[in-house]
Amino acid sequence: MRLACIGAGRMGRGIAHAAAYAGHPVALLDAKPRDAAGFEALKAEALAEVESGLSMLAGLGAFDAAAIPAIMARITIHPLDAAAEALEGAEIVFEGVPETRVAKADAFALFDRVAAPGAILASTTSTMLSTELAALTTRPAQFLNAHWLNPAFLVPLVELSPSDATDPEVTARLKGFLESVGKVPVTCRAAPGYIVPRIQVLAMNEAARIVEEGVASAEDVDKAVIYGFGLRFAVLGLLEFVDWGGGDILAYASRYMTEATGEPRYKAPEIVERNMAEGRIGLRTGQGFYDYRNRDAEAFRREKLGAFVQMLQRQGLMQPPVG
Repeated sequence: MRLACIGAGRMGRGIAHAAAYAGHPVALLDAKPRDAAGFEALKAEALAEVESGLSMLAGLGAFDAAAIPAIMARITIHPLDAAAEALEGAEIVFEGVPETRVAKADAFALFDRVAAPGAILASTTSTMLSTELAALTTRPAQFLNAHWLNPAFLVPLVELSPSDATDPEVTARLKGFLESVGKVPVTCRAAPGYIVPRIQVLAMNEAARIVEEGVASAEDVDKAVIYGFGLRFAVLGLLEFVDWGGGDILAYASRYMTEATGEPRYKAPEIVERNMAEGRIGLRTGQGFYDYRNRDAEAFRREKLGAFVQMLQRQGLMQPPVG
């Protein structure tokens, strides 16, 4: 499958790395008008960045470095005045220009003008909503947001956010492509913060408050996140963890934190209180955020604990018993 990206900055380069690594030809289109010398400098910088990323992964044992020339050969970089050549035959066109409405409008107009009739347009915006951006293209049925997390060539997750006008088949096609190149797509409706940034901004601000209030040092906050929060939630999703321990525990903890601090940000959402009131508190009752009634709860626990043990062993954090 041929791909293209409007924008040859950090995101475009990350996508090109991921696509070319998976065997797909990809064209990066410089979205800014430059003279010949300026474009050649950008081209050299972009190719060097992708090659550096590949060399780093190969050096870490991810793959054989002998494959790098073939991967790099799949990436072409084009100046703005060669847009038609860059987008020719591209089945998916990612937009990776700066986060301004003017820049997005220019990129979308270029897509409308030169992209193949059936091409998908996927914005990589991390802030703007698909429902807002859909108005900038004459092909709203073929448009959706695809938020890659940096570094795009390494992080598996891509958050897909279609607008009300997006053809469901377009979402399915893009999801299928992403899965084929080793990504893990999730779908959410157009809402500020998508999924990860929405959770992330709360966690990062709370970590900063802990330091600000003198509760703990930055070093100890980060150590707590890496060796507690991070390890645990690499095995269990946040909502799986609620079900694992019990939604009632979250409800009681939220009430305590709200009363003890006087901060409404700790108040549990209605769904947590409602689940507890209706007896859907997780594994213990067979229902929570997930339905466990037709699952082997003990096998589920063993599976998750096994994954946790394996992760600890890989990181050298599983100590042998004292004999």
